[in-house]
Formats: sequence, structure tokens, C-alpha cells
Amino acid sequence: VSTQSTGFTCLMSEVGVAPPAHHVDTIFGKIVRGEIPCKFIHEDEHCVAFHDLNPQAPTHFLVIPRKPIMQLSKAEDSDANLLGHLLLTARKVAHQIGLDNGFRIVINDGRNGGQTVYHLHVHVLGGRSLGWPPG
Repeated sequence: VSTQSTGFTCLMSEVGVAPPAHHVDTIFGKIVRGEIPCKFIHEDEHCVAFHDLNPQAPTHFLVIPRKPIMQLSKAEDSDANLLGHLLLTARKVAHQIGLDNGFRIVINDGRNGGQTVYHLHVHVLGGRSLGWPPG
């Protein structure tokens, strides 16, 4: 995982690593708190969104919650509204940047799911026809 940032996008690599034994601060926590500069394409009280520096499609952005949830499988029932908000934000931003022909949502969970940053994040990919099955 690189911690590079350009002020416009932030680089994330998704090659799975084992989760930490307990919550640790991540690059996403630092981005949310403004410790690492990043140009947000969306920001509200619950989440932020920004373009990925290493895009896997012509359009590739991330939506991350401000609340540090390590991974989807660790989310609690009380996070239901926040999890819904992340998906609605992904839809809203996708529409705003012109992904009118469709897009893909990806949430990597755990080592086998390809997660490297243990702060829940939603990938939104589009701008071309995406094959199936992925990976």
C-alpha cells in the first residue's frame, strides 16, 4: 500500500493482507482527518469520496465512512444507516460524474477478499463494460 497523495487522488493497492488483531489507524483515517491531502469529489458528515490514483477502470473512486469500521464483516447492526448511506453516496457521485451507463460496486473484505486497508471502503468502477466474473 502506498501512502502517496497528489492533492487530487489517493493511491490504494488491493492485494489482500491479513487483518490487524485490533483497530489501528489507517491511511483512510488520516485522509478523513485531513492529515493527508486529498481532493474530495464528495464530502458530508458521514463519508468522503475521492478518485483512486491507481484506477482499475476509466472511472474508479472510493467512498469511505468517517467512522473507522475495519471491514464489512465487522460492521454492527447499528451501522445499517451508515452502510446504506455509503451506497446511496456511491450512486449519487456516479451520477454526478456521468456514469449513466452503469457502474460496479466492490467491497473487499478480509485477506481472501483482497482487502489491504482495514477501514471499510467502497470501490465504484465504471466508464467501460466490466466483465464477469471479476478477479
